[in-house]
Amino acid sequence: MAEGFTKIVLKSGKDQSLKRFHPWVFSGAIKKTYGPLNEGDLVEVFSNKDEFLGLGHYQIGSITVRIVSFEKTEPDFDFWKTKIQKAWDYRKTLGFDQNEKTNVFRLIHAEGDGLPGLIVDFYNGTAVMQMHSVGMFLIREELAKALKEVLGDRLKAVYDKSAKTLPNKAAIEPEDGYLVGEKAENEVLEYGLKFNIDWVTGQKTGFFIDQRENRWLVQKYAENRDVLNMFGYTGGFSIYAMQGEAKTVHSVDASAKAIDLTNGNVALNFPDDPRHEAFTADAFEYLKDIQDKYDLIILDPPAFAKHRSSMHQALQGYKRINTRAFEQIRSGGILFTFSCSQVISKDRFREAVFSAAAISGRTVRILHQLTQPSDHPVNIYHPEGEYLKGLVLYVE
Repeated sequence: MAEGFTKIVLKSGKDQSLKRFHPWVFSGAIKKTYGPLNEGDLVEVFSNKDEFLGLGHYQIGSITVRIVSFEKTEPDFDFWKTKIQKAWDYRKTLGFDQNEKTNVFRLIHAEGDGLPGLIVDFYNGTAVMQMHSVGMFLIREELAKALKEVLGDRLKAVYDKSAKTLPNKAAIEPEDGYLVGEKAENEVLEYGLKFNIDWVTGQKTGFFIDQRENRWLVQKYAENRDVLNMFGYTGGFSIYAMQGEAKTVHSVDASAKAIDLTNGNVALNFPDDPRHEAFTADAFEYLKDIQDKYDLIILDPPAFAKHRSSMHQALQGYKRINTRAFEQIRSGGILFTFSCSQVISKDRFREAVFSAAAISGRTVRILHQLTQPSDHPVNIYHPEGEYLKGLVLYVE
């Protein structure tokens, strides 16, 4: 055991997932600890036969250790910088270093990039960091410095937005703010369309980057259709529908602030365009009576379930809202429906949507099965990383 690291020993048989490179250690797998344990500390994990399994951040809760290395190492500045460099190299493979029409993307996707507990989104020169583990939060200055060294002049500012994402049991009082630079240009391009991003007060890091390719698909199907974008937030799907020459586009969100964001982004791209209207309304109420009004509906709700304890209730919510859409959409209509709840599996989400289709009595075909884009990679050893599920359905 390297000097300074507390040793955690697992129960017999509980080492198999780590030997298959799954990056989580659950509290129930731990047999014994040797040394002090403070939230955010780096710890070494061993099997009951004293085999080294990995190095990771300790955390109070069900997921007790998040592995950052399956090899013995000293996690110095170069260790973190190398990981960030690999994440950037991967995005360059995807073409984000030379894409003049898209300058917003996910730069680091937690376990998908070998950095569990860390999310970094890139907005036209500003990197917005969200830490979901105390271990990552404690080295935020190092991470910001490494980001700057890796991206060079491309990076103008680094903003830490972790105050609401860190575990509430942690004995820290984080404050959001700039770690590098200061507020810069907040207008970004996605497939040539313009969006103003509010990473300071907006949801998540300011924009749902993970729906980029699915928004583009809406554009493909929107021509001459009457489109309803439920849970519109910043209006992304609405703007792509307008770009796809939709006949009319209606955006609905329960938040008046979200409607303001939508209207602002529509005006950026389609000033004074009469095709668009936005409404502040509850989604379930709005969907009660829209009979034959729309022939393309997008359902992209916030996570109905953030914890397994609320899974049943969430599945009922997905079933209810999809049933209403199936009942109300025009014949020949297209439904885009999504779940971003990590605890809801692809199969469970599909079952909820299929139940809704059966209740409605409509004939439904699957056009596409959707997920998150390639800048939100899924570590093949960590299937839980595939959190976004979507279906595109043709309704007779």
